[in-house]
Amino acid sequence: MTEASSLPAPADTLMFQEAQQTADVVAAQYQRNETVIRTLAADLRAHPPPFVVTCARGSSDHAATYAKYLFETQLGFVTASASPSVGSVYEARQKLKDALYIVISQSGKSPDLLHNARAAAEAGARVVAIVNVEDSPLAGLADTVIPLHAGPERSVAATKSYLSSLAAILQLGAYWKDEATLRDALPLLPDALRRAWVADWSPVTDGLVDAHNLFVLGRGLGLAAAQEAALKFKETCGLHAEAYSSAEVKHGPMALVGPGFPVLCFAQPDETGAGTLALAREFRGRGAQVWVASEEADPTAGTGESLPLVHAPHPACAPLLAIQSYYRAINALALRRGYNPDVPPHLNKVTETV
Repeated sequence: MTEASSLPAPADTLMFQEAQQTADVVAAQYQRNETVIRTLAADLRAHPPPFVVTCARGSSDHAATYAKYLFETQLGFVTASASPSVGSVYEARQKLKDALYIVISQSGKSPDLLHNARAAAEAGARVVAIVNVEDSPLAGLADTVIPLHAGPERSVAATKSYLSSLAAILQLGAYWKDEATLRDALPLLPDALRRAWVADWSPVTDGLVDAHNLFVLGRGLGLAAAQEAALKFKETCGLHAEAYSSAEVKHGPMALVGPGFPVLCFAQPDETGAGTLALAREFRGRGAQVWVASEEADPTAGTGESLPLVHAPHPACAPLLAIQSYYRAINALALRRGYNPDVPPHLNKVTETV
C-alpha cells in the first residue's frame, strides 16, 4: 500500500492509459492479422484437428478459458488446457499428433511455455503462437504466429494485451467457423469497446473500498472474465477474490455467502445468463452484497447493484466488453484502497516460470 499523497490520479496510471487503447489496438489487429487468420482458418477447415490444446499462464490462461468455450460452443472441437509443468517439470510426453496446440503469451519467453511448444511440435502438433512480441523465442518455434499488435505494455497489470488475446481468439474462431453472424461482429467490436470504456461501473468501485474478500462469478464464455477480474482484484487492489463458475460455486463455496459478503457477477448474454441472474437473486436473499453486470437491468437489484454491460454485437464479444468496463473501475478502486495498480508488490511484468 502506498501513501495516498504519492499516488497518481486515476487517468494518469499506465493501467488506465493502456487499457484505454484497447479499441484502437483491436481495430488495427483485425486489419493486420486478416491474411494470416484467414489462411490458418481455411487450412483448419480443410484439415480439422482431432482436438485443441491451449498452453498459457496468468491472464493468458484466462484467455485460454475463453478459447475453450468459444471453440467448443461455436466449432464443436474439444479444447483442453495443458498444464505446463507436465512437460517442463515432469517431462512427460503427450500424444498430440495433428492436434492444434495454441500457446498464448505476452512476452513469448517463459521457459515452461517454450519447452511445451517445442515438445508439442516434436509430437506432431500444429503449434500456433498468440504473442505480443513478434520476434520472441516462442514466435520462432511456432508454425503460425498470430501477433497481438498491442504495443508496449509497461504496467505490470496486463490489460490491452489480455483483451487483444481474446480478440485474436475471437477472430480465429469467427474465420474458422466461417459463418456471417460471428464474422460480421468483428468490425463492430472496437466501437463497442469504446462504449464499454465509458460505462459507469462506479458502484462496484464505491462498494469494495473496505472489502477483504469476494467471489467473482461467470459461466461459459463469461468465466474467462470472472477469472481475469479475480486476478486483478488480488494483483492491483490487495483484495482477495476467487473466481467460480456460477454453477460450480454451488458445490461448496456458496456456504461462505451470507450477510454482507460481496459478490460480482458477469451475466453472459446467452443461455447461461438466466442461471447467473437467478443465483444473484438467491445471494441477495441471503443478505449478500451483489453486483451484476448485465445487458438488461435486473428488476430485483437494489440501487447501485446493476452494472451496465454494453450490448454486444455477438454474445461471444460480451466478455471483452465486460472486462473493458471492469478495468476502468478496478484502476479507480486500487487507488482508493491506497495501491498503485502499475506496480503491485512482489510482481514483475514478465514472469519466467520453469
